[in-house]
Amino acid sequence: MKRMVLISLLFTLLVAACASAPSIGEITPPYIDTEIDPDSWVVIPSGYFPYGQHDVLTNIDDDYEIMVTNVTNQQYASFLNQALEDGSIQIGDVEIESGEKTWVEPGVFGFYAGDPFHGYKHEEEIKPGEKIYIPIDHPGLRLKYDDQSFSAMQAYSNHPMTMVSWFGANAYCEYYGWRLPTEMEWEKAARGVEFVDGYALPFPWGTEIERNQANYYSSFDLFEKMFGKLGNTTPVGFYDGSTYQGYKTLDSSSPYGLYDMAGNVWQWVGDDYPDQHYRYMRGGSFYTYEVDLRVWKNNSAGPSYYSSSVGFRCARD
Repeated sequence: MKRMVLISLLFTLLVAACASAPSIGEITPPYIDTEIDPDSWVVIPSGYFPYGQHDVLTNIDDDYEIMVTNVTNQQYASFLNQALEDGSIQIGDVEIESGEKTWVEPGVFGFYAGDPFHGYKHEEEIKPGEKIYIPIDHPGLRLKYDDQSFSAMQAYSNHPMTMVSWFGANAYCEYYGWRLPTEMEWEKAARGVEFVDGYALPFPWGTEIERNQANYYSSFDLFEKMFGKLGNTTPVGFYDGSTYQGYKTLDSSSPYGLYDMAGNVWQWVGDDYPDQHYRYMRGGSFYTYEVDLRVWKNNSAGPSYYSSSVGFRCARD
């Protein structure tokens, strides 16, 4: 009898282990209001700050403003509807070029003037033309389209906009007269100018990282507890010191009051590297370990790239 129970238990465990994890598109969290305003901005003053892993004092000549949070799904849906109405964007099949590969997929797209090309080794040519902003049918997209307008899925309306290419992020910012922040601007906004024991801050909030301080792969935050190790995005400003459904967060804003400058989603920045034309991202994401949440870490991809773990915020002069 004991042997039969043991065999049955082992079989149950084996079936559970072999069961496929749910895809990102199948996860539906509850709506959680963080009461952090995604329309708010802060001024970052000009002056020197420690830049990079080795804390090189670097000057930014002028003050600038940057969004307190990442652009949300709701904000991006509003942009798409305005841009559709005035003809700035289109929906349909768009040709995507990345390196030597070219393919077509349905999406939202708009015109981009291209980048200067010098024919360097490994330089990717970014030609003028229609560029994809978001894929229209991808299961990871948190927007719905009813053949007339876009809307954000209610549960995700205040989550960061993802599945957006660099072209789509840049277009959003430029549509309102703004721009993507440079890498230097992003890093200063993330870490400030403080030194502790002779070193600048490696994280926006200080020198150490706790599991309830940011959304990263091994953070075991509320959403991971609810849905398992796969994880998900969290609402913008989730790590503000509040308690949500019994889960206590730490206030993890940057020295200037910005949220999600470490974890949740990678963030596109505006720099174009002329010998490459790849675009850089900062901040790490819910798919990465804490090492990628250090303020000097970056990632990169071609401007047509999109992912469920990549978003953005805007800056302005």
